[in-house]
Amino acid sequence: MSGQHHDEGHTVAGRTGTAPGTIGTVVTGFGIIGRRPGLRAGLALVVPAVLATWGLHLAGWGKAPGVRGPGRRGIGVRDVSAREGHAGCLGCRLAGRGRHSGASHSGLGSGR
Repeated sequence: MSGQHHDEGHTVAGRTGTAPGTIGTVVTGFGIIGRRPGLRAGLALVVPAVLATWGLHLAGWGKAPGVRGPGRRGIGVRDVSAREGHAGCLGCRLAGRGRHSGASHSGLGSGR
């Protein structure tokens, strides 16, 4: 694996949703085991975290499923193909995007 770089998928969308999502999950867990206000408070953190992450992904601050090329791995690199939707992406399908027939959206034309 010498010379290859692993794409860990770190993006603005992923980083934005991780902290409040994790805290909300822990608080929800406490609510499930007996602290009743924790259930509502935890869900009040998780739901906006999910929506913020999804919105940022659709705005191009997330990443498509799969590995990005070397010039597109940085956290501050915006995905210009997000408006069309990513093939195989549940978030894009839920937003009505990415209903293409398996076309790759790597930012390069398919030549068809």
